[in-house]
Amino acid sequence: MLTRLSLRLRIFLFFCLMAAGGAALAAGALYFGWARGDAALPGGPFVTAFVLFAFLNTGLAAVVWLLFDENVAKPINALAAELRLRAHSGVAREVDADAARYLGDLAPAAQAVSEVLSSSVMDSATQVAHKTARLQAEAERLTALLTEIPVATIMVNERMGIVLYDGQAAEILAGIAPPRLKAPLVDYFYAADLGRAKSTMNQTGAEVAFDLRDKDALTTFAAKFKPLDGAGYMLLIEMPEEPMSPEAARPLVYDFDLLNAGDAEDLQDTTLSELCFVAFDSETTGLSTADDDVVQLGAVRVLNGRIVEGEVLESYVDPGRPIPPASTAVHHVSDADVAGAPDFATAGRALHGFCQDAVLVAHNAPFDIAFLRRGAGAMGVEWDHPVLDTVLLSAIVFGTTEEHTLDALCDRLDITIPPEWRHTALGDAQVTAEALVRLIPLLEGKGLRTLRDVIAESKKHGRLLRDLN
Repeated sequence: MLTRLSLRLRIFLFFCLMAAGGAALAAGALYFGWARGDAALPGGPFVTAFVLFAFLNTGLAAVVWLLFDENVAKPINALAAELRLRAHSGVAREVDADAARYLGDLAPAAQAVSEVLSSSVMDSATQVAHKTARLQAEAERLTALLTEIPVATIMVNERMGIVLYDGQAAEILAGIAPPRLKAPLVDYFYAADLGRAKSTMNQTGAEVAFDLRDKDALTTFAAKFKPLDGAGYMLLIEMPEEPMSPEAARPLVYDFDLLNAGDAEDLQDTTLSELCFVAFDSETTGLSTADDDVVQLGAVRVLNGRIVEGEVLESYVDPGRPIPPASTAVHHVSDADVAGAPDFATAGRALHGFCQDAVLVAHNAPFDIAFLRRGAGAMGVEWDHPVLDTVLLSAIVFGTTEEHTLDALCDRLDITIPPEWRHTALGDAQVTAEALVRLIPLLEGKGLRTLRDVIAESKKHGRLLRDLN
């Protein structure tokens, strides 16, 4: 049972035991002396002596514990967090030897080990970087090629979940709902059309041409379904208009790990690295969740432990009221920016579509999620997604005594925040997503492997959010 407690709490309990043990020994000694004395010897002075000793003994134990906690326990926790950063997130900073000066040779030894490991990791990273650059160049050439062909390309797995889509497919999908990897095709297209085409294709083993309607059966596309060698299918849709120019091409969005995706598990028991997250942020007219309104929304998707490049949502929101100059000075969103922008109900519905089947993540999440839940009625949706807070995730990994602002967390995780990103909805969402990606392996390294594990551990640190809000 004690092994589940934090190091600092175990040390505190150890000092409490020492103080109680010292008091018990003193009480026993005083009683022994009183019992061996004259029968008429009064017990009052012995009791007074015991009370005075217990008070002084407890005070001494508290002072020694505070010194030990500050100079030994906290540095050990900090050193462990630094080593986890190196082991799981690739952050290679100098160990703070001054903070660990009372730990003997432990800090220099940890630094030496991490330097040796970092050098081998850097060699591997250099090789990976060369291969990544080559693959990126090939992806760019393929993007340009697909853009010149007036066909939208979508690859799906056996369960009809989206594995890849090109820029032209993104345009078609976006006209129906926000494009999302892993999303089932039936989120965008009429299920009966897809079912008939897939059944025919499976029977014949050949390409099938068919009419494909959007999920509301309002627009019809000329489409083809084609089986792929190995696994999955290719859906080709003729563009209803002229193809995009190469200059306007969006990059390919893909994750081939999704080809082998298994049956969906209970979200609570899914491994963190296999979950879909949406890191989001909002900018508002003020700091009151009851009286102020949203002026900007931004969101970034994280899938299989990686940020999905190209899957972002950013929107100004018309609050229906003037934006106070003091708020504009912070986030730089002015009345001119939101003129003609969608209202919160419309923007919120778009965000809700972007967040389907995802875990919501924000920094100081109660503030941002409060606006979404307040507007749920007007949006006609329910915000019942699981929610994680990077403030609490930081406390789990680095301890409650550290600073947990977004800037402090990014500094600790070696994430660079461009000045123009801060206090913009998409910028803060992007930074939150990057922090989440680096926190996931750190959480798993601490034995917190599923969403259920992390939520249970987060509840132990809820006081941090109450203090922030």
